[in-house]
Amino acid sequence: MTTDGNKSRRIMRLPEVKATSGFGRTHIYELMKEGRFPKARRIGVRAVGWDSSEIEQWVTERLEGWV
Repeated sequence: MTTDGNKSRRIMRLPEVKATSGFGRTHIYELMKEGRFPKARRIGVRAVGWDSSEIEQWVTERLEGWV
């Protein structure tokens, strides 16, 4: 499945989400708690991940708001 023809939809782990958003772990989880950042999904007993398409959309919305 592709989101834009070039990138495939995938599960992003925290280090990649931090690099993509520019935020640290604590801030990401605070934004999630406030409903202002895509929610992590459980992908294993002790692991979570984020939907790459939701993260990319979140970044796009933030960049478009800077106009």
